[in-house]
Amino acid sequence: MSVKNLIIYKFNPLYHILKEIGSDLNFNINSEDNENSLNDKIKNLDYYLVLSNKKYSDIRNQFLLDNLPINIFKLIEKINIEFLKQQFNSQSEFKINQYTINLNSRELMLNDLKLKLTEKEINTIIYVSKSNKPVSINELQEKVWSYQSDMETHTVETHVYRLRKKILGKFSDNQFIISKKDGYQIK
Repeated sequence: MSVKNLIIYKFNPLYHILKEIGSDLNFNINSEDNENSLNDKIKNLDYYLVLSNKKYSDIRNQFLLDNLPINIFKLIEKINIEFLKQQFNSQSEFKINQYTINLNSRELMLNDLKLKLTEKEINTIIYVSKSNKPVSINELQEKVWSYQSDMETHTVETHVYRLRKKILGKFSDNQFIISKKDGYQIK
């Protein structure tokens, strides 16, 4: 995981307090008072938290500190919890082309559309998307379903057929999972 960056926005007294004890903290501390320079700073960061004492609707990853006074150790604990939440959320998303899979909610998303998936459907999509070549039915049986490859079953074909039908119905996309003569592929 990248370096954690705490940006104190329009809250200078808090910045000076945290900067003084900064060597004992496990995140970088910066201060910003200007919205343009804040936006310039955060566009180059992938792991940040903006702490302020007022809610700003146009700022992502914002932590609002409006209940003062607060014990400094309690504040640091809350900041670390916010960073943990952010890390958890960032690890729960998987991108495939223009689609996003949320592993926590088990949803495939495209713009504002969401499709609920089963765990096997998600595992199938992720496994096939990670391969540069078509994935055979036998490989999916072994790696996703833990079946023996010599076992006669149509489980994979049935699941992929239903999955493709769900995706077509929700997103009108019949090219998400492509059937090739030697297996399935997501481009």
